[in-house]
Amino acid sequence: MNKEQYINHFENLLDEQIKRAEKLSENKKEIQNKDKTVIGLVDGDGIGPIILESAKSVINFLLKDEIDSNKIEIKEINGLTIENRMKTGKTLPDDILEKIKSCDVLLKGPTTTPKGGTMESANVALRRELDLYANIRPVKIPEKDIDWAFFRENTEGEYVLGSKGIEIPGLLSMDFKVITVEGTKRIAKSAFEYAKNNGKNHVTIVTKANIMKKTDGLFSDICHKVAKDYPDIEVDEYYVDIISAHLIDPQMQSKFQVFVLPNLYGDIITDEAAQLQGGVSTAGSINAGDEYAMFEAIHGSAPRLFEEGIQDYASPASILRALALLLSHIGFYDKSKILNSALDKQLSKNENIKCTQFTENLINILKEGI
Repeated sequence: MNKEQYINHFENLLDEQIKRAEKLSENKKEIQNKDKTVIGLVDGDGIGPIILESAKSVINFLLKDEIDSNKIEIKEINGLTIENRMKTGKTLPDDILEKIKSCDVLLKGPTTTPKGGTMESANVALRRELDLYANIRPVKIPEKDIDWAFFRENTEGEYVLGSKGIEIPGLLSMDFKVITVEGTKRIAKSAFEYAKNNGKNHVTIVTKANIMKKTDGLFSDICHKVAKDYPDIEVDEYYVDIISAHLIDPQMQSKFQVFVLPNLYGDIITDEAAQLQGGVSTAGSINAGDEYAMFEAIHGSAPRLFEEGIQDYASPASILRALALLLSHIGFYDKSKILNSALDKQLSKNENIKCTQFTENLINILKEGI
C-alpha cells in the first residue's frame, strides 16, 4: 500500500465504527418469553469436545425432566473448529452461525485462534455477531473473604479491530482501540445493576486513563456518570497496573466486590483473579447480551495436553462452572447451586483423573444430593 491506501483503509474503519456506534443507540427489539429454551452445545477445538461431553452428561442428568417435557431442547453444534474455519476462510462459517442463532443460550468449548494472518478469534466474532457485550466472570474464595464479579466490556476496545490494523513492512505496525459512549453505558449499567440486585455496595472502575486519555478517559467518564444513578453504591477507580497488584495483596482483596473494565484489561485481570481461585480451569464465564447469552470455560483449547498425550485428563471444571452460570441464567437457580456444591466436593479431592472419571464421580455426588 502507498500512503493514500493506508489513509483510505483507516477512513473505512472509521466509517464502520461510526455506523456501529450509531446503531448501538437504536432501541433494542423486545425479547419475547418462550415456552421452550434451546441450549446449543458448541464443540470447539482441542479439549473442547472432551469437556463438552462431560457437560452434556451433566445437563442430561440435571435437566432430564425438562428435556423429556420439551421445555428444554439440546442442540449439538459441531464444526466450529480451526480446520473448518480455515477451510471455509470464515471465522464463523455461515451454516454454523445460522445454527448458533437458532439457540437461546450457548455452552461453548474453547476455540483456537491462529497466530498472525487475518483469521479472527471465533470468540471475538461471536461476541460481535450476537452482541454479547457483557463478559461476566465471578471469582469466589470464601476462606480469603473474596467474592468478586468482573464486568468486562466484550465487543470494543483493542479487540473490535484486532485483525484490521495497518502494517508498513520493515517500518511500523498500528492497531486500533475503540470505545463508544453507548457501549460503555451498557456495560457500566450492567455492573451497577448487578451490584444493586445482589446486595453489593462497591463498584471499582478499572482503566489506564492517565495514558490512554481519549479511549480510557471516555470509559472512565461514562462509568462515573452512570454511577450517579446509584447513589447507595460506593465507586472508586484504579489504574489497571495497580489493581493487578491489589488483587494479590491480602490486605486489599476483601475490599473489592464488583469491577467494570474495558475489554483487554478485563481479559487479563480476570485470568489473574481466576488463578487465585485455583487456576483458569476452575472458573467459568458469561457472555451476555440483550438477546443471546454464551457460557464458556475461560481457558484455551490446551494444545499442550495433546502434545503430551494427556488430553483425556483435561479437567471439565471450568466448563461445568459455566454450565452452573447457564442454569442460573435460564432460571434453574437451585440446580445451579446443587451443581456448584457438587463441583466443590469433587474438586476438594484434588484427584488427577480422566475427564470421564471426573464426570462419573460428579454425577454420583449429584445423585446423593438430589
